[in-house]
Amino acid sequence: MLLIECPWCGPRAEVEFTCGGEADIARPLDTDKLTDEEWGDYLFMRHNPRGVHKEQWLHAQGCRRWFKATRDTVTYEIQRYETFGAPNEAQGNKQGSTQR
Repeated sequence: MLLIECPWCGPRAEVEFTCGGEADIARPLDTDKLTDEEWGDYLFMRHNPRGVHKEQWLHAQGCRRWFKATRDTVTYEIQRYETFGAPNEAQGNKQGSTQR
């Protein structure tokens, strides 16, 4: 079982969380001018890389807050945590530290 450290509640079991997918996806500025294909690509197409990337997580069975985690999809190792709009302020957010 993966141990995820909520920035507000501390370490909890992964069953308390819901993964919201890839983080930092920029919403198109003028959505009225997008074709159906472009809008569909924005809504549904994700990279799903092998290795380190940022994900959004919701502490669904706790404080119900969203945060970002930088996770290695190969080893499941979480390298850092961030709150939205305030990078480097999340509890347990030490560069290079890991949570299992």
